[in-house]
Amino acid sequence: MATHSSGDPVRRYVSALLLIAAVLDCVVAVTHYSVPEELEDGSVVANLASDLGLDVKTLSKRNMRLDIISNKRYLDVNKDTGELYIVERIDREYLCALKTPTCYLKMEATVENPQRIFYIELEITDINDNAPHFRRDTIHLDIIESTPAGERFSVNNAVDPDLGSNSVKTYLLSESEHFDIEIQTGRDGSKFADLILKKSLDREKRAVHHLILNAVDGGVPTRTGTASITVRVLDTNDNAPIFDKDNYDINIMENAPFGSLVVQLNATDLDEGTNARIEYTYSLYTSEKTQAAFNLNPSTGEITVKGTLNYEDFRNYEMEIIATDKGANSLSGQCKLNIFIIDMNDNHPEISIKSFRSPIKENEPTDTVIAVVSVSDKDFGDNGVVDLHIPDNMPFKLRESSDNYYELVVSEPLDREKVPEYDITFTVTDRGSPPLSDNETMTLELLDVNDNVPQFPQSFYTIRVLENNAPGALLSSLTAFDPDLHENQYLVYFIIEKEIANTSMSMLFSINPENGNLYALKTFDFEIEKEFLFHIEARDSGSPPLSSNVTVHIVIVDQNDNAPVIVSPWRAHGSVVEERIPRSTDKGSLVAKVIALDTDSVHNSRITYLFLQVTDATLFSLDQYNGEIRTMRMFSYRDPRHQRLVVVAKDNGQPALSATVTIKLSTVETAVKAYSDMTEVPLEYDIFSDLNLYLVIGLGSVSFLLLITILVTIVLKCQTPNPSKAAPPSRNSVISERNSTIADSTLVSNDAYWYSLFLAETRKGKMVVRQPAPKGSRYIVSSLPRSTGVSETSGSAASTLQV
Repeated sequence: MATHSSGDPVRRYVSALLLIAAVLDCVVAVTHYSVPEELEDGSVVANLASDLGLDVKTLSKRNMRLDIISNKRYLDVNKDTGELYIVERIDREYLCALKTPTCYLKMEATVENPQRIFYIELEITDINDNAPHFRRDTIHLDIIESTPAGERFSVNNAVDPDLGSNSVKTYLLSESEHFDIEIQTGRDGSKFADLILKKSLDREKRAVHHLILNAVDGGVPTRTGTASITVRVLDTNDNAPIFDKDNYDINIMENAPFGSLVVQLNATDLDEGTNARIEYTYSLYTSEKTQAAFNLNPSTGEITVKGTLNYEDFRNYEMEIIATDKGANSLSGQCKLNIFIIDMNDNHPEISIKSFRSPIKENEPTDTVIAVVSVSDKDFGDNGVVDLHIPDNMPFKLRESSDNYYELVVSEPLDREKVPEYDITFTVTDRGSPPLSDNETMTLELLDVNDNVPQFPQSFYTIRVLENNAPGALLSSLTAFDPDLHENQYLVYFIIEKEIANTSMSMLFSINPENGNLYALKTFDFEIEKEFLFHIEARDSGSPPLSSNVTVHIVIVDQNDNAPVIVSPWRAHGSVVEERIPRSTDKGSLVAKVIALDTDSVHNSRITYLFLQVTDATLFSLDQYNGEIRTMRMFSYRDPRHQRLVVVAKDNGQPALSATVTIKLSTVETAVKAYSDMTEVPLEYDIFSDLNLYLVIGLGSVSFLLLITILVTIVLKCQTPNPSKAAPPSRNSVISERNSTIADSTLVSNDAYWYSLFLAETRKGKMVVRQPAPKGSRYIVSSLPRSTGVSETSGSAASTLQV
């Protein structure tokens, strides 16, 4: 216990000493490192564990950490290797104050178990990472151009945040004729430059100088900073005004208007501001008369006309002009002016009409004198020479009769209808520059003569007139035009007389003599008159009168006003045609042929045949175009002995007209002998029937009537005054103008003779007419040659056959 007791105080003392030593070791021990700035991230500074005597394997276990006394974490410790490395780039100029000789970064490294604190001090050394720069990129200096050479001008120095040799070392100036640079060293060792004027300035030659100042540091490699220096040279009044020319020769026309510009003087001063502001004045050598005639603008140097300039009064003006600047010590320059007045053409030529004829007749011959004119001009030389002329587009010309006297004569035939009057302008012009002229206009009126015949718009008129017109109907208006005036223009219209078929045109037509309205005096019938051709004359009232005529073609237009007339088979009005045919007639035999004629035009007279009534529709057929009735089959014992056929013949007019015929067919058992349809052959029966007797009587009657007709025709022909033209055929006649040929057929009927005669006469080109005899037992057939004319009836005599 003693040893122990005696030993306890010693042990406690030793422990205390060890504790104090340990504490003192933690506080005092500082590890020092030095690294340059701007190292890259991850760069190793040192092995901190090795330098601190720590086991690398226990760093993680002892939870080693690094605390940096800064607002950024620049370094860290790798717990696996114990290395101290760069986490973020270190900028010495940012971390430490500018121009500080030393820059430290202090850190604490702490480990636990047991806890120990190590103090680390990292010195950041400078590198040349900053270029010098000026506080202002552009330096402005104002220097008076009268500043003597050798004068100094301070400029802003450059700043470089680096230290030592890395800071600003020198300045360089761009090449300049007038300036140089001198480098100064401050007490702190900083460098600055002064701008030295080595040659005097001239603003008029060069007003602004541009220089480049470079600041260069001493680092490796070197860095530079640049600033531009703009030197503005301030003006002094060292230049006098100078005119463009020392002497001016100016020409100006007399009678120049007030305010007219004579000359614009221009004096220039190379100075600026008030030193270049110029004022213009007359010198004492300029006369008052000159100053009264011209005005000088003191600000602009314009000289304008102020008084009347007359070549005859004063021909030349002289003046001297002074230009003075407004500088502190004003300077001046002068020039001389000679102003010459030029004579001008200031008198207009004059024109005088000595005689003038108006009006004149439009048929005045050429070279007839219309007017006499004189001209004059008070000027001299070319200004006094004058020329007289009239417009080119007129049928007149000027003929000089003596000095400055002219005659106006007719050069081309005149025509009042084209130009009734002329405004003739006489223009007189001198040969001055510019030429002056005067004019006078006279009106020449033309009197009318009857030199134009009346003119119709057309030379041929075709007028279509519908037949059955009302008498007095207006057909057309045939109006002519006469361009003359008054009585030469008044027209009267006539129908030139012409007879057609012993009828005068004035009996058929009438024309209003005043307005040319053409009227019909009668009702026209297309079947009698188809056209008329005559002339109408228009005559003026001049002396002598003139006239012209026009051809008028009146065309009568057909109306469907004639119904077809059935000419075969023939029957008395309202009676029934009775025919007999044998019952043994073959199929297709011609029973009867209905023939109808229409005196209307070709279109209206086209005939169509139809059955209106038929006893047995299966027994007979009717050709609608030629009217042939044929058997469709043979008769049988069941067929009735009597067949009733009603045939209608209808024309093509609008509305259509028609005629009907009733045929009663009786069949007989007696055989009938066939005959040709083109030859007249008597019918043979077993027994002499009453029909043969009737046929003989009929033939005799017709022959007698034919003889009488021939005699009457010869008598009428002898009494006709114009043998070349026959009277139009009677309206009771039936006239066929169709050119179609009727086909030959075998006709088994009582009309066989008539049909054969009709075919024969038609082939001869004649028109066949059949009229009933007074007793109705015979009929008369008239054969007339076809007329080829339109308006006139053929004069050939008609032949008449009596049957």
